[in-house]
Amino acid sequence: MDQAITPELRHWIISQAQAGHAPDSVLKAMLASGWEEDVAVAALESTLQGFLAEQARATGQPEPQRVPEPDLSDSPAWLDAGDRRVKVLTTMRNPRVIVFGSLVSDEECDGLIAIARPRMARSETVDTATGGSEVNAARTSAGMFFERGENAICRAIEQRIATLLDWPLENGEGLQILHYRPGAEYRPHHDYFDPALPGTPPILKRGGQRVGTLVMYLNTPERGGATTFPDVALEVAPIKGNGVFFSYDRPHPATRTLHGGAPVVAGEKWVATKWLRVGRFE
Repeated sequence: MDQAITPELRHWIISQAQAGHAPDSVLKAMLASGWEEDVAVAALESTLQGFLAEQARATGQPEPQRVPEPDLSDSPAWLDAGDRRVKVLTTMRNPRVIVFGSLVSDEECDGLIAIARPRMARSETVDTATGGSEVNAARTSAGMFFERGENAICRAIEQRIATLLDWPLENGEGLQILHYRPGAEYRPHHDYFDPALPGTPPILKRGGQRVGTLVMYLNTPERGGATTFPDVALEVAPIKGNGVFFSYDRPHPATRTLHGGAPVVAGEKWVATKWLRVGRFE
């Protein structure tokens, strides 16, 4: 028998959200009650999207917008990224976090490090008060930016990301390479641009708001260096070739995407970061 998404079901989903139940627990309850997974996921996502939009309007938050999202409808262990099969290691719905395995080859990791190493400088952060960039005590790594499509390795990885996340290639910023030595860290922060700050409008002219981040690990530190999500007590180990993706459908802490790079305790950490914009990044 076909299972219909009825107004009564939507009302029940909203009541669960209002009671503070996480989407994962609501989905489990639906599956335990006999709902087919594809119907349950569709009902949950469509209902919560409308509910969150209404909440945003009521509280003065920015309304949610479409974000990059791989096809995980049938809970796959692998995803086809065009030139490579990528493992799905961990998923979380709220916040939306996905840990990928075998995302970048060893040769690509080593190649990016070799090309980037001579161009490294003290990392800066975007200054949303002015629209420029600045050295920030919260970020103690060294870094550099590649232009989008600057070399063969960048082009291959960027196309893979676009296929994997179903997001236009031109909506991605160029890869940023970061190098953390022992003791270096990046304290918890958000990647979106705060719309309340005066420097944000000129930044948004280059492609709109950021809506997703993919951090790829180019080596494995001896100890430390995890990517942390303090709001949900999640730590992602920095394993060479793996990556952690997270999306944020509005520039607001309600996305629960506060994250940071824990201090490297021993060894060093190299990462490549890809930020995705809502529009074409120029």
